[in-house]
Amino acid sequence: MTAKFDIEEILEEYDKEKLSIATIGSHSALNILRGAKEEGFRTAVICKEKDAIVYERFPLADKIIIVNNFTELLNEKIQAELRSLNAILVPHGSFTAYLKTEDIEKQLRIPIFGNRQLLQWETSREKQRTWLQKAGLKLPKTFSSPEEIQGLAIVKFPGARGGKGYFLVDSPEKFWEKAREMVRRGLISEEDIRNVHLQEYIIGVNVYPHYFSSVIRNETEFFGVDRRYESNVDAIGKIPAGEQLRLDLPLTYTVVGNIPLTVRESLLPELIRMGDKVVEVSREIASPGIIGPFCLETVIDANLEIYTFEISARIVAGTNVGIGISPYAYIKYGAGMYMGRRIALEIKEALKRNKLKEVLT
Repeated sequence: MTAKFDIEEILEEYDKEKLSIATIGSHSALNILRGAKEEGFRTAVICKEKDAIVYERFPLADKIIIVNNFTELLNEKIQAELRSLNAILVPHGSFTAYLKTEDIEKQLRIPIFGNRQLLQWETSREKQRTWLQKAGLKLPKTFSSPEEIQGLAIVKFPGARGGKGYFLVDSPEKFWEKAREMVRRGLISEEDIRNVHLQEYIIGVNVYPHYFSSVIRNETEFFGVDRRYESNVDAIGKIPAGEQLRLDLPLTYTVVGNIPLTVRESLLPELIRMGDKVVEVSREIASPGIIGPFCLETVIDANLEIYTFEISARIVAGTNVGIGISPYAYIKYGAGMYMGRRIALEIKEALKRNKLKEVLT
């Protein structure tokens, strides 16, 4: 049986009057859980014991399921408990960070809000590039091997690792020098080097626009924007230049948090069109296409050219800055709308219109 057939079969067994919204306790869980509660759903969170304090201090989860490792989500015992709660899972970055996308697609017998097929496109740099190019977006150049590096390039690694281990180079020699040093310090592994992704580094402002593709309303909504605060690249400016040179401090891009951003209004038409194009192509590559939240990771240069370097085909942690205060969500919906609540609202509207199967896979 295919995953899709299984999900439809499972949904038939659910009590639609007692649905729960569930997620992994990490990343944007508070955002998702708060939104679910505001729209009247019961909630559940799957978390590690050391992290349970978060969901106890912010009591948004009606059920806390403790696991030793997030891979236990694939265990039949955990899945049976979630099905007994009539749970719908909302994926975020920790799903693809801790679970293989193939396992999510084939072994996770819980209805997921969104298109689980697109998680595979998100975790493959090559597939991402194909998707974004088909949508007509402007992309930075890529290099197929370290020996091809010309000019400033950023070195990235697979998976949703929040920028950890990324570094800048400007030549093949510098790549190998830095890569060996990063391995020595335990920041990356030899396997990471074999799976490296090398991308032209565009100098500009990193801008992360958030969107919501509504199946029920047949619209792609522009929902908010954030920037990331990364260590230690964003903190190194506090150290005098002379000290930086003397210490030879390495730059890293581990995301520590997110900062809300409003962009100049003249940029909005192109950003909105970009979201529309990405959704349109998603329907061609993985029907029915994007369901719910997604984010384009972009950089805008001094000429206001927008380069897209990645896509996240689910809720991103940057939407946490918009809880209750996103200016774009406010302009469209009024007070109190944010991504976690928008997800719950879509599920609620799908349920009312007997279209639940259209937003779940």
